[in-house]
Amino acid sequence: MSTVLQHWAGGAVLESTGERAGDVTDPATGEVTRRVAMATEADVEAVVGAAREAFTGWRDTSLARRTQILFAFRELLNARAGELAAIITAEHGKVLSDAAGEVARGQEVVEFACGISHLLKGSATENASTGIDVHSIRQPLGVVGIISPFNFPAMVPMWFFPIAIAAGNTVVLKPSEKVPSAAQWMAELWREAGLPDGVFNVLHGDGTAVDGLLTHPDVKSVSFVGSTPIARHVYETGTAHGKRVQALGGAKNHAVVLPDADLDMAADQAVNAGFGSAGERCMAISAVVAVGSAGDPLVKRIADRARGLVTGDGRRGADMGPLVTRAAQERVSSYVDAGEAAGATLVVDGREVSPDAEGAGFFVGPTLFDHVTTDMSIYTDEIFGPVLSVVRVDTYDEAVALINANPYGNGTAIFTHDGGAARRFQREVEVGMIGINVPVPVPTAYYSFGGWGSSLFGDTHAHGTEGVHFFTRGKVVTSRWIDPALRGGPGELDLGFPRNV
Repeated sequence: MSTVLQHWAGGAVLESTGERAGDVTDPATGEVTRRVAMATEADVEAVVGAAREAFTGWRDTSLARRTQILFAFRELLNARAGELAAIITAEHGKVLSDAAGEVARGQEVVEFACGISHLLKGSATENASTGIDVHSIRQPLGVVGIISPFNFPAMVPMWFFPIAIAAGNTVVLKPSEKVPSAAQWMAELWREAGLPDGVFNVLHGDGTAVDGLLTHPDVKSVSFVGSTPIARHVYETGTAHGKRVQALGGAKNHAVVLPDADLDMAADQAVNAGFGSAGERCMAISAVVAVGSAGDPLVKRIADRARGLVTGDGRRGADMGPLVTRAAQERVSSYVDAGEAAGATLVVDGREVSPDAEGAGFFVGPTLFDHVTTDMSIYTDEIFGPVLSVVRVDTYDEAVALINANPYGNGTAIFTHDGGAARRFQREVEVGMIGINVPVPVPTAYYSFGGWGSSLFGDTHAHGTEGVHFFTRGKVVTSRWIDPALRGGPGELDLGFPRNV
């Protein structure tokens, strides 16, 4: 086991002032691979202090220079993306192709931030009143906090920090203690790209670190992704302390399959969206709503594909990797038990999987339930594992009503060849992100990511134009300048105030 992973502040490793540390495991083998420091209140103060000290210099750095550093970070990440993907697989467990895809989607936001100058432009009005001009500008907030989840240790932080940094803020990233190494790797990459010390900092830990960022007077905003109960806590605590907060919570994403859909495509996409990354995605499809005659043939197709997936170590060519911890494995298995006990039809049982892995990894294989009803826990709860539930309804209207009755409103999809039905669906469902024959409708970086209902606390989504506005604040300047040519000659130039003009 390696030494304890420490914080990063002011462009260098910062040793924790405390003794507490947590285990970091390889979920494919169950082996503890390193330990990570748990922040003390003094650590929070030191890391936030480094960001605070760096803010003025970075704020005053030209947009041209900031952009050059963003481009340098982009080039380094392109060249070394494989290193970051390997770190993600080793600590989260997702297969290498999923990890590489995560890095690529995060890189899209870096590239978006490289062009942020256009979105930081203000506006101007000449002669709004006689001799008076008005213009607006956007300025950075200061120190911003990012609290990221275990399931996307690179992509989710990259939803936020490239935009925050490009806009002139300094960042404190608090990664999940389950997967801390990606954050440290990115901090070192920023230093190599030429980012000044203290602009990007990493604070490791648990609740002490989270609450420290939420209550610290020098932290001006907090961006969070995680479960709905914690998102609510982050939002309520952060806003109570005067901060801007964007807190993205949990999800229960549905895919509606109409009878006219291409059922082979729908089954392929349900498997990819339900079992990819072992279901540990906030955009995973966890409920397939089969309408009318689509039910039987769709379930057969999904079951055939699910049984053919190879579960195992993500570095050994498997289709699906382990869950992140043993506790997660036990929780997901308990939901399978509960679904079976509630009377759902267990079509494919992931508890019986024989993984392609060595050691005691945290595996649950692809699991498929049919005839799930809306009162069962496998439907109501966010399982965050490879458990796909098929709910059967008779009509399109029933499917839409079922989705709109769910407290979450993150993402949803419809599979159909009927353009009218698709157009009606995108208008009627009360969900933030919608896919039409696309199962995981994650927007590109120049649009914004975020749901409705219990999937979002706050009113600002991640990245895109909304992200730029979140990390900046507007200022309006109204000005009047005395023109000596209109005042009767050089004797009028002393411009003493007040004056009648």
